[in-house]
Amino acid sequence: MGESVDYLLLHCGVARCLWNEILNWTGVAWVMPVRVLDIFKCWTGIRGNLYIAAVWRMIPRCIMWCLWMERNKRCFEDAIRDGAEGFFRTQYGTISKMALLLALVILSIYLFRSPTPQQESSGLGRSTSAYITVAAFLLGALCSGIAGYVGMWVSVRANVRVSSAARRSAREALQIAVRAGGFSALVVVGMAVIGIAILYSTFYVWLRVDSPGSMKVIDLPLLLVGYGFGASFVALFAQLGGGIFTKAADVGADLVGKVEQGIPEDDPRNPAVIADLVGDNVGDCAARGADLFESIAAEIISAMILGGTMAKQCKIEDPSGFILFPLVVHSFDLVISSVGILSIRGTRNSGSKSPIEDPMAILQKGYNLTIVLSVLTFGLSTRWLLYTERAPSAWFNFALCGLVGIITAYVFVCITKYYTDYKHEPVRTLALASSTGHGTNIIAGVSLGLESTALPVLVISLSIISAFWLGQTSGLLDEAGNPTGGLFGTAVATMGMLSTAAYILTMDMFGPIADNAGGIVEMSQQPESVREITDVLDAVGNTTKATTKGFAIGSAALASFLLFSAYMDEVAAFAQEPFKQVDIAIPEVFVGGLLGSMLIFLFSAWACSAVGRTAQEVVNEVRRQFIERPGIMDYKEKPDYGRCVAIVASASLREMIKPGALAIVSPIVVGLSFRILGYYTGHPLLGAKVVAAMLMFATVSGILMALFLNTAGGAWDNAKKYIETGALGGKGSECHKAAVTGDTVGDPFKDTAGPSLHVLIKMLATITLVMAPIFL
Repeated sequence: MGESVDYLLLHCGVARCLWNEILNWTGVAWVMPVRVLDIFKCWTGIRGNLYIAAVWRMIPRCIMWCLWMERNKRCFEDAIRDGAEGFFRTQYGTISKMALLLALVILSIYLFRSPTPQQESSGLGRSTSAYITVAAFLLGALCSGIAGYVGMWVSVRANVRVSSAARRSAREALQIAVRAGGFSALVVVGMAVIGIAILYSTFYVWLRVDSPGSMKVIDLPLLLVGYGFGASFVALFAQLGGGIFTKAADVGADLVGKVEQGIPEDDPRNPAVIADLVGDNVGDCAARGADLFESIAAEIISAMILGGTMAKQCKIEDPSGFILFPLVVHSFDLVISSVGILSIRGTRNSGSKSPIEDPMAILQKGYNLTIVLSVLTFGLSTRWLLYTERAPSAWFNFALCGLVGIITAYVFVCITKYYTDYKHEPVRTLALASSTGHGTNIIAGVSLGLESTALPVLVISLSIISAFWLGQTSGLLDEAGNPTGGLFGTAVATMGMLSTAAYILTMDMFGPIADNAGGIVEMSQQPESVREITDVLDAVGNTTKATTKGFAIGSAALASFLLFSAYMDEVAAFAQEPFKQVDIAIPEVFVGGLLGSMLIFLFSAWACSAVGRTAQEVVNEVRRQFIERPGIMDYKEKPDYGRCVAIVASASLREMIKPGALAIVSPIVVGLSFRILGYYTGHPLLGAKVVAAMLMFATVSGILMALFLNTAGGAWDNAKKYIETGALGGKGSECHKAAVTGDTVGDPFKDTAGPSLHVLIKMLATITLVMAPIFL
């Protein structure tokens, strides 16, 4: 009889392997190890045929339970996907209408403004210039929308695959999340490069550039500024609307679910849990995709403008290399980031749990590889495109400028990781502050955020000065013998910083995918070991999201500096007189600076208050459902998830209008007002000078505010995650409740106001570029 039992167990093992292969092939990852049959045999004491019969009765039940869990996962995935796609369609429908209205305003302004001398000499009339700017604006808006949609589309389909992979191994779950985020990131960067390349090529052919009596190629990049403005416009409203959606749902779910009811995060009994997971996709994936798309587009266009201007001043015979250099750098970015993404490999060992490795260390290895490849490709690109006989060694100086940018990006990543990863002292100190109450947690988080602004500012300052000095000493001289490569050197450093943008964006999009996977695992009641894997990935995702935000604000600072220089060049071209300095000792100019700083604080306040008002509605709705449906806590009644989704969707669309309109209208109103004042006081450039001061002060204030908001919010979130690992009392303790309070305070900081400021400071620069004619 014993032999027959062993024979049966052997065949059960073969059947198990076959069954697992079938389930893996179909996307189901349930594992039914032979060990379960051994335990059943020992526990029951059944032998022989009775054991065989019991086993065969047990197998269908295991299969049914497996399929029931899979069905639950698919239901939650469908709910998340439908909610995200529904909100995306509604949100972008609203943004499209506003974009069309703004396009008509731009068309009207350009139809009645005077063209520049260069445009007049090339035969480019008012109407042609107007339609070109509007077309570029609409194309930039369209490409930004597509970039955001791709990020959201991939995320809502990858989350369930990551949750299934987490039941097999942590490394495989990491690989799927990274490659899903990598696909989105490559599409975003590719859209930015392709969009500008198509626009540039179309205008080059249509306007017969460099033909006798036509526009020169060095003036062509100025026609692309509308593209950057369109991308900024969509990114701002996408970030505002998505940020309000995700954080209002998150705050409402945490305050009632965790603090009041004491249920775990992403528990299916929480009526706001689906809205929270939907928000991760529309707020983190779609909005961040549009954000970095806009960063790359603004950097490429400003570098092309400065490259053309420098080539013109230095009388370089073939300036095309200096103009097209940014497009080539980001084309290489697609290749090297793909190598870094593919270097992260997973294992597929069904039925065995591999040890949980540190996902951040694995991601860091991929980033290190990408950095090395970036240095090599950047050096080759500078030698290929920036070599000129007028200064044979200039390309090497510019290669060093790119190296400065690459090092800046790496240092920014390290600084942000230090302040937001719970493996380091700042977050652990913040978690310890939670043990003495809610108030001390808030005080510690605010002080950490304020402190975290120091190192990034020092790094940005050093990189700008170093890159400018390397450019100035490159040997390129203008007709008067003055060095002219400083600004272009800063532009090259910005390109170096963004030369690994695709991999950085991959790490960012990895975060919400892992977060969604953890929610699906919790709601479908997977084993605790699976939830441990997704918790580790989620905590790392919080760090990578904070890292990307730090990277984004650093690149925004450099890009805004370039756009400010481009704005001054454009004003000089329209006014036909030099415009190289802004004197803040002039009272009106100083007032413009104050208004710029005030704009940052007012915008941040409106963004945070929008989250607060919407979260109050969610809290009231969740409390109502728990009171009116007491069976929810016992799994006897199903929560009304759709009601919470509807509340945050309608509120976020309503609340995003006011801060967005403030950002767009403010520089136009200030510029026009002081232009009229300058007309009556005999200062014709007063409007342009005041707007320049407003832009300068807003950029500086915005960088500091965004650094504070992003880092403080990320640190609060990971302090909570650290306590949830079992430290300081673990989940449900008073320390944990204080950390949850800090996390809810930090939510609008790090995912609504902070990321929106990245877009705001660049959009202020692009809108002043587009609207410059009306300030004169």
